[in-house]
Amino acid sequence: MEDKLNFLQQRREIVHKGGGEKRIEEQHKKGKQTARERLEQFFDSGSFVEVGTFVQTGLEDASTLDIPLPGEGVVTGYGTIEGRLIYAFAQDFTVSGGSLGEMHAAKICRVMDLAAKNGAPFIGINDSGGARIQEGVMSLDGYGNIFYRNTVNSGVIPQISVIMGPSAGGAVYSPALTDFVFMVDNTSYMFITGPQVIKAVTGEDVTPEKLGGAKTHNDTSGVAHFRAKDESECLDMINKLLSYLPSNNLNDPPVLDPQEPTLPAEDLLTIVPDDANRPYDVVDVIKRVVDGSDFFQVHEHYAKNAVVGFARIMGRTVGIIANQAKFLAGCLDINSSDKIARFVRFCDCFNIPLVTFVDVPGYLPGVHQEYGGIIRHGAKILYAYSEATVPQISIILRKAYGGAYIAMNGRCLGADFAYAWPTAEIAVMGPEGATNIVFRKEIENSDNPEEERNKRVEEYRDRFANPYITAARGWLDDVIDPRDTREHLVKALDSLKDKFEDRPRKKHGNIPL
Repeated sequence: MEDKLNFLQQRREIVHKGGGEKRIEEQHKKGKQTARERLEQFFDSGSFVEVGTFVQTGLEDASTLDIPLPGEGVVTGYGTIEGRLIYAFAQDFTVSGGSLGEMHAAKICRVMDLAAKNGAPFIGINDSGGARIQEGVMSLDGYGNIFYRNTVNSGVIPQISVIMGPSAGGAVYSPALTDFVFMVDNTSYMFITGPQVIKAVTGEDVTPEKLGGAKTHNDTSGVAHFRAKDESECLDMINKLLSYLPSNNLNDPPVLDPQEPTLPAEDLLTIVPDDANRPYDVVDVIKRVVDGSDFFQVHEHYAKNAVVGFARIMGRTVGIIANQAKFLAGCLDINSSDKIARFVRFCDCFNIPLVTFVDVPGYLPGVHQEYGGIIRHGAKILYAYSEATVPQISIILRKAYGGAYIAMNGRCLGADFAYAWPTAEIAVMGPEGATNIVFRKEIENSDNPEEERNKRVEEYRDRFANPYITAARGWLDDVIDPRDTREHLVKALDSLKDKFEDRPRKKHGNIPL
Protein backbone atom coordinates (compact mmCIF):
# COMPACT_ATOMS: atom_id res chain seq x y z
CA MET A 1 0.00 0.00 0.00
CA GLU A 2 2.79 2.41 0.86
CA ASP A 3 4.29 2.07 -2.62
CA LYS A 4 0.92 2.76 -4.22
CA LEU A 5 0.35 5.78 -2.01
CA ASN A 6 3.79 7.14 -2.93
CA PHE A 7 3.00 6.63 -6.61
CA LEU A 8 -0.32 8.43 -6.15
CA GLN A 9 1.40 11.32 -4.42
CA GLN A 10 4.03 11.62 -7.15
CA ARG A 11 1.33 11.61 -9.83
CA ARG A 12 -0.68 14.26 -8.00
CA GLU A 13 2.38 16.49 -7.58
CA ILE A 14 3.10 16.34 -11.31
CA VAL A 15 -0.47 17.41 -12.09
CA HIS A 16 -0.40 20.19 -9.49
CA LYS A 17 2.84 21.62 -10.89
CA GLY A 18 1.20 22.08 -14.27
CA GLY A 19 3.75 23.20 -16.84
CA GLY A 20 6.54 23.36 -14.26
CA GLU A 21 8.41 26.05 -12.38
CA LYS A 22 9.78 27.82 -15.46
CA ARG A 23 6.35 28.35 -17.03
CA ILE A 24 4.83 29.29 -13.69
CA GLU A 25 7.53 31.95 -13.35
CA GLU A 26 6.72 33.24 -16.84
CA GLN A 27 3.05 33.48 -15.86
CA HIS A 28 3.94 35.51 -12.79
CA LYS A 29 6.17 37.87 -14.82
CA LYS A 30 3.13 38.76 -16.94
CA GLY A 31 1.26 39.81 -13.79
CA LYS A 32 -0.89 36.68 -13.95
CA GLN A 33 -1.54 33.97 -11.38
CA THR A 34 -1.69 30.27 -12.16
CA ALA A 35 -5.01 28.45 -12.42
CA ARG A 36 -4.63 26.93 -8.96
CA GLU A 37 -3.57 30.21 -7.37
CA ARG A 38 -6.67 31.89 -8.80
CA LEU A 39 -8.98 29.20 -7.48
CA GLU A 40 -7.28 29.28 -4.09
CA GLN A 41 -7.83 33.03 -3.83
CA PHE A 42 -11.36 32.83 -5.18
CA PHE A 43 -12.91 30.13 -3.00
CA ASP A 44 -13.36 30.04 0.76
CA SER A 45 -10.17 28.75 2.37
CA GLY A 46 -9.84 24.98 2.05
CA SER A 47 -13.24 24.55 0.39
CA PHE A 48 -12.24 23.83 -3.22
CA VAL A 49 -12.57 20.18 -4.25
CA GLU A 50 -10.94 19.22 -7.53
CA VAL A 51 -12.82 17.03 -9.99
CA GLY A 52 -11.10 15.09 -12.78
CA THR A 53 -7.59 15.49 -11.39
CA PHE A 54 -6.09 12.62 -13.37
CA VAL A 55 -7.95 12.98 -16.65
CA GLN A 56 -5.41 12.39 -19.40
CA THR A 57 -5.50 12.05 -23.17
CA GLY A 58 -4.36 8.74 -24.67
CA LEU A 59 -3.08 7.03 -21.51
CA GLU A 60 -1.96 3.51 -22.47
CA ASP A 61 0.60 2.69 -19.79
CA ALA A 62 -0.40 3.66 -16.27
CA SER A 63 2.82 2.30 -14.74
CA THR A 64 4.85 5.36 -15.70
CA LEU A 65 4.81 8.94 -14.51
CA ASP A 66 4.84 10.28 -18.06
CA ILE A 67 2.06 12.89 -18.09
CA PRO A 68 2.63 15.09 -21.18
CA LEU A 69 -0.26 17.48 -20.44
CA PRO A 70 -0.76 17.58 -16.65
CA GLY A 71 -4.41 18.10 -15.83
CA GLU A 72 -5.13 18.55 -19.56
CA GLY A 73 -4.44 22.27 -19.08
CA VAL A 74 -7.51 22.97 -16.92
CA VAL A 75 -8.42 22.67 -13.24
CA THR A 76 -12.08 21.88 -12.53
CA GLY A 77 -14.10 21.43 -9.36
CA TYR A 78 -16.37 23.01 -6.78
CA GLY A 79 -16.24 24.80 -3.47
CA THR A 80 -17.89 27.59 -1.54
CA ILE A 81 -17.75 31.36 -1.81
CA GLU A 82 -19.15 33.12 1.24
CA GLY A 83 -20.54 29.70 2.16
CA ARG A 84 -22.42 29.20 -1.15
CA LEU A 85 -21.77 26.27 -3.47
CA ILE A 86 -20.04 27.29 -6.73
CA TYR A 87 -18.69 25.16 -9.59
CA ALA A 88 -15.76 26.43 -11.64
CA PHE A 89 -12.94 25.77 -14.05
CA ALA A 90 -9.66 27.59 -14.48
CA GLN A 91 -7.59 27.09 -17.60
CA ASP A 92 -3.88 26.52 -16.96
CA PHE A 93 -1.81 28.55 -19.40
CA THR A 94 1.39 26.87 -18.20
CA VAL A 95 0.22 23.62 -19.85
CA SER A 96 0.23 23.91 -23.64
CA GLY A 97 -0.97 27.51 -23.36
CA GLY A 98 -4.24 26.35 -21.80
CA SER A 99 -5.26 25.04 -25.22
CA LEU A 100 -8.55 23.17 -25.43
CA GLY A 101 -8.59 19.54 -26.53
CA GLU A 102 -11.09 16.71 -26.24
CA MET A 103 -10.41 15.79 -22.59
CA HIS A 104 -9.88 19.42 -21.56
CA ALA A 105 -13.42 20.10 -22.80
CA ALA A 106 -14.73 16.92 -21.18
CA LYS A 107 -13.51 18.12 -17.78
CA ILE A 108 -15.28 21.44 -18.22
CA CYS A 109 -18.49 19.78 -19.40
CA ARG A 110 -18.42 17.48 -16.38
CA VAL A 111 -18.51 20.34 -13.87
CA MET A 112 -21.03 22.26 -15.98
CA ASP A 113 -23.38 19.29 -15.72
CA LEU A 114 -22.80 19.05 -11.98
CA ALA A 115 -23.53 22.76 -11.56
CA ALA A 116 -26.82 22.40 -13.44
CA LYS A 117 -27.88 19.27 -11.52
CA ASN A 118 -27.13 20.90 -8.18
CA GLY A 119 -28.50 24.34 -9.00
CA ALA A 120 -25.26 26.21 -8.39
CA PRO A 121 -23.62 29.14 -10.24
CA PHE A 122 -20.90 28.27 -12.73
CA ILE A 123 -17.73 30.30 -13.24
CA GLY A 124 -15.14 29.87 -15.97
CA ILE A 125 -11.69 31.42 -15.66
CA ASN A 126 -10.40 31.65 -19.23
CA ASP A 127 -6.69 31.79 -20.05
CA SER A 128 -6.17 29.91 -23.29
CA GLY A 129 -4.50 30.19 -26.65
CA GLY A 130 -7.47 28.49 -28.29
CA ALA A 131 -8.05 25.08 -29.81
CA ARG A 132 -5.43 22.35 -29.53
CA ILE A 133 -4.71 22.23 -33.25
CA GLN A 134 -3.03 18.81 -33.16
CA GLU A 135 -6.31 17.27 -31.98
CA GLY A 136 -8.15 18.66 -34.98
CA VAL A 137 -11.89 18.29 -35.08
CA MET A 138 -11.98 16.77 -31.59
CA SER A 139 -11.13 20.23 -30.24
CA LEU A 140 -13.97 21.75 -32.23
CA ASP A 141 -16.37 19.13 -30.92
CA GLY A 142 -15.19 19.99 -27.40
CA TYR A 143 -16.05 23.65 -27.92
CA GLY A 144 -19.44 22.70 -29.30
CA ASN A 145 -20.25 20.61 -26.24
CA ILE A 146 -19.43 23.56 -24.00
CA PHE A 147 -21.51 25.99 -26.10
CA TYR A 148 -24.46 23.61 -25.95
CA ARG A 149 -24.34 23.49 -22.16
CA ASN A 150 -23.94 27.27 -21.91
CA THR A 151 -27.17 27.59 -23.89
CA VAL A 152 -29.18 24.87 -22.15
CA ASN A 153 -28.16 26.18 -18.72
CA SER A 154 -28.92 29.81 -19.63
CA GLY A 155 -31.61 31.13 -17.33
CA VAL A 156 -31.25 28.08 -15.06
CA ILE A 157 -28.03 28.89 -13.21
CA PRO A 158 -25.96 32.09 -13.31
CA GLN A 159 -22.95 31.68 -15.63
CA ILE A 160 -19.97 34.00 -15.30
CA SER A 161 -16.90 34.18 -17.53
CA VAL A 162 -13.61 35.63 -16.32
CA ILE A 163 -11.01 36.49 -18.95
CA MET A 164 -7.55 36.41 -17.34
CA GLY A 165 -5.39 35.94 -20.40
CA PRO A 166 -5.97 35.36 -24.11
CA SER A 167 -9.28 34.03 -25.39
CA ALA A 168 -9.13 33.64 -29.13
CA GLY A 169 -11.03 32.04 -31.98
CA GLY A 170 -13.76 29.64 -30.94
CA ALA A 171 -12.84 30.15 -27.29
CA VAL A 172 -14.62 33.53 -27.24
CA TYR A 173 -18.07 32.11 -27.86
CA SER A 174 -18.52 30.41 -24.51
CA PRO A 175 -17.99 33.72 -22.65
CA ALA A 176 -20.33 35.41 -25.13
CA LEU A 177 -23.05 32.89 -24.22
CA THR A 178 -22.72 33.43 -20.47
CA ASP A 179 -24.48 36.06 -18.36
CA PHE A 180 -21.53 38.25 -17.40
CA VAL A 181 -17.96 38.70 -18.66
CA PHE A 182 -15.13 40.11 -16.53
CA MET A 183 -11.81 41.33 -17.97
CA VAL A 184 -8.52 42.57 -16.50
CA ASP A 185 -6.52 45.53 -17.80
CA ASN A 186 -3.39 44.70 -19.81
CA THR A 187 -3.64 40.89 -19.46
CA SER A 188 -7.08 40.03 -20.91
CA TYR A 189 -7.67 39.70 -24.65
CA MET A 190 -10.65 38.45 -26.66
CA PHE A 191 -10.85 38.29 -30.43
CA ILE A 192 -12.05 36.00 -33.20
CA THR A 193 -8.98 36.68 -35.32
CA GLY A 194 -5.78 38.09 -33.86
CA PRO A 195 -3.73 41.10 -34.98
CA GLN A 196 -1.45 39.04 -37.26
CA VAL A 197 -4.32 37.51 -39.21
CA ILE A 198 -6.07 40.88 -39.51
CA LYS A 199 -2.91 42.50 -40.85
CA ALA A 200 -2.39 39.71 -43.38
CA VAL A 201 -5.98 39.82 -44.62
CA THR A 202 -6.97 43.50 -44.41
CA GLY A 203 -3.66 45.31 -43.95
CA GLU A 204 -4.83 46.87 -40.68
CA ASP A 205 -2.15 47.17 -38.00
CA VAL A 206 -3.59 46.85 -34.49
CA THR A 207 -2.24 45.77 -31.11
CA PRO A 208 -3.86 42.95 -29.09
CA GLU A 209 -4.88 45.49 -26.41
CA LYS A 210 -6.51 47.82 -28.92
CA LEU A 211 -8.20 44.98 -30.77
CA GLY A 212 -9.54 42.98 -27.88
CA GLY A 213 -8.40 44.32 -24.53
CA ALA A 214 -10.49 45.05 -21.45
CA LYS A 215 -11.05 48.70 -22.38
CA THR A 216 -12.15 47.86 -25.93
CA HIS A 217 -14.70 45.26 -24.87
CA ASN A 218 -16.03 47.32 -21.95
CA ASP A 219 -16.23 50.68 -23.73
CA THR A 220 -16.72 49.94 -27.43
CA SER A 221 -17.99 46.46 -28.24
CA GLY A 222 -20.01 45.81 -25.08
CA VAL A 223 -18.84 42.17 -25.06
CA ALA A 224 -17.57 42.53 -21.48
CA HIS A 225 -19.56 43.83 -18.51
CA PHE A 226 -16.84 44.53 -15.94
CA ARG A 227 -13.25 45.78 -16.04
CA ALA A 228 -10.71 45.38 -13.24
CA LYS A 229 -7.22 46.83 -12.81
CA ASP A 230 -5.76 43.48 -11.66
CA GLU A 231 -6.76 39.91 -10.92
CA SER A 232 -7.32 40.50 -7.22
CA GLU A 233 -9.78 43.33 -7.86
CA CYS A 234 -11.49 41.20 -10.50
CA LEU A 235 -12.14 38.35 -8.06
CA ASP A 236 -13.49 40.83 -5.49
CA MET A 237 -15.90 42.20 -8.10
CA ILE A 238 -17.14 38.69 -8.92
CA ASN A 239 -17.77 38.04 -5.23
CA LYS A 240 -19.83 41.22 -5.03
CA LEU A 241 -21.85 40.28 -8.11
CA LEU A 242 -22.59 36.83 -6.68
CA SER A 243 -23.90 38.42 -3.48
CA TYR A 244 -26.81 39.86 -5.49
CA LEU A 245 -27.69 36.66 -7.36
CA PRO A 246 -29.64 33.53 -6.49
CA SER A 247 -28.00 30.14 -6.98
CA ASN A 248 -30.55 29.16 -9.61
CA ASN A 249 -33.85 30.13 -11.21
CA LEU A 250 -35.93 28.40 -8.53
CA ASN A 251 -34.37 30.32 -5.65
CA ASP A 252 -34.59 33.95 -4.60
CA PRO A 253 -31.47 36.10 -4.22
CA PRO A 254 -29.89 36.27 -0.74
CA VAL A 255 -31.57 38.67 1.69
CA LEU A 256 -29.37 40.88 3.86
CA ASP A 257 -30.18 43.15 6.78
CA PRO A 258 -31.86 46.37 5.57
CA GLN A 259 -29.85 49.61 5.56
CA GLU A 260 -30.97 53.17 5.18
CA PRO A 261 -29.31 55.18 2.40
CA THR A 262 -26.19 56.98 3.59
CA LEU A 263 -27.02 59.97 1.36
CA PRO A 264 -29.91 62.30 2.29
CA ALA A 265 -33.28 62.08 0.52
CA GLU A 266 -33.58 65.86 0.78
CA ASP A 267 -31.07 66.11 -2.09
CA LEU A 268 -33.66 64.58 -4.43
CA LEU A 269 -35.42 67.95 -4.54
CA THR A 270 -32.47 69.55 -6.33
CA ILE A 271 -30.60 66.79 -8.23
CA VAL A 272 -32.97 66.87 -11.20
CA PRO A 273 -32.84 70.42 -12.61
CA ASP A 274 -36.02 72.40 -13.25
CA ASP A 275 -34.66 73.17 -16.71
CA ALA A 276 -35.67 70.12 -18.72
CA ASN A 277 -32.65 70.49 -20.98
CA ARG A 278 -29.99 70.50 -18.27
CA PRO A 279 -28.12 67.23 -17.62
CA TYR A 280 -27.56 65.53 -14.26
CA ASP A 281 -26.26 62.18 -13.02
CA VAL A 282 -29.10 59.71 -12.46
CA VAL A 283 -26.79 57.61 -10.27
CA ASP A 284 -27.10 60.39 -7.70
CA VAL A 285 -30.83 59.69 -7.61
CA ILE A 286 -30.41 55.92 -7.38
CA LYS A 287 -27.94 56.12 -4.50
CA ARG A 288 -30.41 58.10 -2.42
CA VAL A 289 -33.12 55.44 -2.52
CA VAL A 290 -31.21 52.13 -2.24
CA ASP A 291 -29.78 50.40 0.82
CA GLY A 292 -26.50 51.86 2.01
CA SER A 293 -26.44 54.09 -1.10
CA ASP A 294 -24.64 51.12 -2.69
CA PHE A 295 -25.23 50.64 -6.43
CA PHE A 296 -23.29 48.01 -8.39
CA GLN A 297 -23.27 49.00 -12.04
CA VAL A 298 -23.24 46.48 -14.89
CA HIS A 299 -21.86 47.56 -18.29
CA GLU A 300 -20.77 50.81 -16.61
CA HIS A 301 -18.50 51.89 -19.47
CA TYR A 302 -20.74 50.89 -22.39
CA ALA A 303 -23.74 52.77 -23.81
CA LYS A 304 -23.52 55.37 -21.05
CA ASN A 305 -26.85 56.94 -21.96
CA ALA A 306 -28.41 54.07 -20.02
CA VAL A 307 -27.56 52.81 -16.54
CA VAL A 308 -28.20 49.27 -15.32
CA GLY A 309 -27.07 47.45 -12.21
CA PHE A 310 -27.91 45.82 -8.90
CA ALA A 311 -28.83 47.30 -5.55
CA ARG A 312 -30.87 46.36 -2.51
CA ILE A 313 -34.04 47.79 -1.06
CA MET A 314 -34.82 46.61 2.47
CA GLY A 315 -32.15 43.94 2.09
CA ARG A 316 -33.58 42.43 -1.10
CA THR A 317 -31.88 42.51 -4.50
CA VAL A 318 -33.41 44.68 -7.21
CA GLY A 319 -32.33 45.33 -10.78
CA ILE A 320 -32.09 49.05 -11.55
CA ILE A 321 -32.57 50.49 -15.04
CA ALA A 322 -32.33 54.22 -15.74
CA ASN A 323 -31.85 56.75 -18.51
CA GLN A 324 -28.67 58.79 -18.03
CA ALA A 325 -29.26 62.44 -18.96
CA LYS A 326 -25.49 63.11 -18.84
CA PHE A 327 -25.00 61.24 -22.12
CA LEU A 328 -26.99 61.82 -25.31
CA ALA A 329 -29.64 63.44 -23.08
CA GLY A 330 -30.66 59.93 -22.04
CA CYS A 331 -31.95 59.02 -25.50
CA LEU A 332 -32.37 55.37 -26.38
CA ASP A 333 -30.09 54.19 -29.18
CA ILE A 334 -28.98 50.86 -30.62
CA ASN A 335 -26.41 50.04 -27.94
CA SER A 336 -28.42 51.21 -24.93
CA SER A 337 -31.42 49.23 -26.19
CA ASP A 338 -29.35 46.05 -26.26
CA LYS A 339 -27.88 46.86 -22.85
CA ILE A 340 -31.26 47.41 -21.20
CA ALA A 341 -33.01 44.47 -22.84
CA ARG A 342 -30.27 42.02 -21.93
CA PHE A 343 -30.25 43.16 -18.29
CA VAL A 344 -34.04 43.05 -17.96
CA ARG A 345 -34.12 39.50 -19.30
CA PHE A 346 -31.38 38.39 -16.90
CA CYS A 347 -33.26 39.78 -13.91
CA ASP A 348 -36.47 38.12 -15.06
CA CYS A 349 -34.65 34.77 -15.38
CA PHE A 350 -33.50 34.92 -11.78
CA ASN A 351 -36.45 36.39 -9.88
CA ILE A 352 -34.97 39.87 -9.42
CA PRO A 353 -37.55 42.71 -9.30
CA LEU A 354 -37.10 45.60 -11.73
CA VAL A 355 -37.05 49.27 -10.77
CA THR A 356 -36.91 51.72 -13.70
CA PHE A 357 -36.08 55.43 -13.44
CA VAL A 358 -37.33 57.22 -16.54
CA ASP A 359 -36.01 60.42 -18.10
CA VAL A 360 -36.04 59.81 -21.84
CA PRO A 361 -36.65 62.35 -24.63
CA GLY A 362 -37.00 59.64 -27.27
CA TYR A 363 -35.02 57.39 -29.56
CA LEU A 364 -31.79 58.90 -30.88
CA PRO A 365 -32.40 60.33 -34.37
CA GLY A 366 -29.92 59.87 -37.20
CA VAL A 367 -29.18 58.06 -40.43
CA HIS A 368 -26.61 55.82 -38.71
CA GLN A 369 -29.19 54.73 -36.15
CA GLU A 370 -31.83 53.98 -38.78
CA TYR A 371 -29.39 52.11 -41.03
CA GLY A 372 -28.08 50.22 -37.99
CA GLY A 373 -31.54 48.93 -37.16
CA ILE A 374 -32.74 51.08 -34.27
CA ILE A 375 -36.25 49.80 -34.98
CA ARG A 376 -35.16 46.22 -34.42
CA HIS A 377 -32.89 46.99 -31.48
CA GLY A 378 -35.37 49.34 -29.84
CA ALA A 379 -38.01 46.63 -30.04
CA LYS A 380 -35.83 44.44 -27.83
CA ILE A 381 -36.64 46.66 -24.84
CA LEU A 382 -40.36 46.41 -25.56
CA TYR A 383 -40.03 42.64 -25.80
CA ALA A 384 -37.92 42.25 -22.66
CA TYR A 385 -40.18 44.30 -20.38
CA SER A 386 -43.35 42.76 -21.82
CA GLU A 387 -41.95 39.27 -21.34
CA ALA A 388 -40.87 39.85 -17.74
CA THR A 389 -43.06 38.46 -14.96
CA VAL A 390 -41.06 39.65 -11.94
CA PRO A 391 -42.30 42.67 -9.94
CA GLN A 392 -41.84 45.84 -11.99
CA ILE A 393 -41.97 49.45 -10.78
CA SER A 394 -41.39 52.56 -12.87
CA ILE A 395 -40.70 56.09 -11.67
CA ILE A 396 -40.77 58.96 -14.17
CA LEU A 397 -38.33 61.65 -13.05
CA ARG A 398 -38.57 64.12 -15.90
CA LYS A 399 -39.04 63.48 -19.64
CA ALA A 400 -41.05 60.56 -20.96
CA TYR A 401 -41.78 61.19 -24.61
CA GLY A 402 -43.26 59.14 -27.41
CA GLY A 403 -42.37 55.52 -28.02
CA ALA A 404 -39.48 55.78 -25.57
CA TYR A 405 -42.02 56.43 -22.77
CA ILE A 406 -43.62 53.10 -23.60
CA ALA A 407 -40.26 51.33 -23.96
CA MET A 408 -39.10 52.37 -20.49
CA ASN A 409 -41.71 50.10 -18.94
CA GLY A 410 -44.89 52.12 -19.04
CA ARG A 411 -47.90 50.52 -17.42
CA CYS A 412 -49.01 49.30 -20.84
CA LEU A 413 -45.94 47.02 -21.01
CA GLY A 414 -46.58 45.41 -17.66
CA ALA A 415 -45.28 47.67 -14.90
CA ASP A 416 -47.11 46.74 -11.70
CA PHE A 417 -46.79 50.23 -10.29
CA ALA A 418 -45.94 53.49 -12.05
CA TYR A 419 -45.13 56.72 -10.23
CA ALA A 420 -44.02 60.18 -11.35
CA TRP A 421 -42.29 63.09 -9.74
CA PRO A 422 -43.99 66.50 -10.14
CA THR A 423 -41.22 67.37 -12.62
CA ALA A 424 -42.38 64.64 -15.04
CA GLU A 425 -43.28 65.60 -18.61
CA ILE A 426 -45.26 62.83 -20.31
CA ALA A 427 -46.33 63.41 -23.88
CA VAL A 428 -46.15 62.15 -27.44
CA MET A 429 -43.22 64.50 -28.00
CA GLY A 430 -41.48 67.42 -26.30
CA PRO A 431 -43.17 70.84 -26.07
CA GLU A 432 -40.83 72.38 -28.66
CA GLY A 433 -41.52 69.75 -31.31
CA ALA A 434 -45.22 69.55 -30.56
CA THR A 435 -45.60 73.34 -30.76
CA ASN A 436 -44.02 73.43 -34.22
CA ILE A 437 -46.70 71.02 -35.42
CA VAL A 438 -49.81 71.92 -33.43
CA PHE A 439 -49.41 75.70 -33.65
CA ARG A 440 -47.62 75.95 -36.97
CA LYS A 441 -50.16 78.30 -38.59
CA GLU A 442 -50.44 80.55 -35.55
CA ILE A 443 -46.66 80.93 -35.42
CA GLU A 444 -46.31 81.57 -39.16
CA ASN A 445 -49.08 84.20 -39.15
CA SER A 446 -47.77 85.99 -36.09
CA ASP A 447 -46.09 89.42 -36.28
CA ASN A 448 -43.36 88.03 -34.02
CA PRO A 449 -43.05 84.30 -34.79
CA GLU A 450 -40.30 83.67 -32.23
CA GLU A 451 -42.25 85.32 -29.40
CA GLU A 452 -45.43 83.47 -30.44
CA ARG A 453 -43.56 80.19 -30.56
CA ASN A 454 -42.10 80.66 -27.06
CA LYS A 455 -45.56 81.53 -25.73
CA ARG A 456 -47.07 78.41 -27.31
CA VAL A 457 -44.27 76.22 -25.96
CA GLU A 458 -44.99 77.38 -22.41
CA GLU A 459 -48.70 76.95 -22.98
CA TYR A 460 -48.21 73.39 -24.22
CA ARG A 461 -45.87 72.57 -21.33
CA ASP A 462 -48.29 73.88 -18.73
CA ARG A 463 -51.33 72.14 -20.22
CA PHE A 464 -49.94 68.82 -21.40
CA ALA A 465 -46.27 68.22 -20.46
CA ASN A 466 -46.93 67.21 -16.88
CA PRO A 467 -47.82 64.01 -15.03
CA TYR A 468 -51.48 64.83 -14.35
CA ILE A 469 -53.00 64.04 -17.75
CA THR A 470 -51.48 60.57 -17.53
CA ALA A 471 -52.48 60.18 -13.89
CA ALA A 472 -56.05 61.17 -14.76
CA ARG A 473 -56.22 58.20 -17.13
CA GLY A 474 -55.02 55.86 -14.35
CA TRP A 475 -51.71 55.13 -16.07
CA LEU A 476 -49.84 56.53 -13.07
CA ASP A 477 -50.59 55.23 -9.62
CA ASP A 478 -49.45 58.42 -7.94
CA VAL A 479 -47.50 61.63 -8.33
CA ILE A 480 -45.06 61.61 -5.44
CA ASP A 481 -42.74 63.88 -3.51
CA PRO A 482 -39.20 62.89 -4.65
CA ARG A 483 -38.16 62.53 -1.01
CA ASP A 484 -40.75 59.75 -0.59
CA THR A 485 -39.43 57.67 -3.47
CA ARG A 486 -37.78 55.03 -1.29
CA GLU A 487 -40.86 54.69 0.89
CA HIS A 488 -43.05 54.05 -2.15
CA LEU A 489 -40.58 51.51 -3.51
CA VAL A 490 -40.39 49.68 -0.19
CA LYS A 491 -44.15 49.37 0.10
CA ALA A 492 -44.70 48.46 -3.54
CA LEU A 493 -42.01 45.78 -3.53
CA ASP A 494 -43.39 44.33 -0.30
CA SER A 495 -46.87 44.12 -1.81
CA LEU A 496 -45.45 42.33 -4.87
CA LYS A 497 -43.26 39.79 -3.10
CA ASP A 498 -45.67 36.92 -3.85
CA LYS A 499 -46.53 38.05 -7.36
CA PHE A 500 -47.48 35.28 -9.77
CA GLU A 501 -48.22 35.87 -13.41
CA ASP A 502 -49.20 33.12 -15.84
CA ARG A 503 -48.51 33.40 -19.55
CA PRO A 504 -49.65 31.41 -22.60
CA ARG A 505 -47.79 28.12 -22.93
CA LYS A 506 -45.26 28.12 -25.74
CA LYS A 507 -41.84 26.75 -26.58
CA HIS A 508 -40.31 30.21 -26.54
CA GLY A 509 -40.91 33.61 -28.06
CA ASN A 510 -39.04 35.11 -30.99
CA ILE A 511 -37.24 38.21 -29.71
CA PRO A 512 -36.15 40.61 -32.50
CA LEU A 513 -32.41 39.84 -32.40
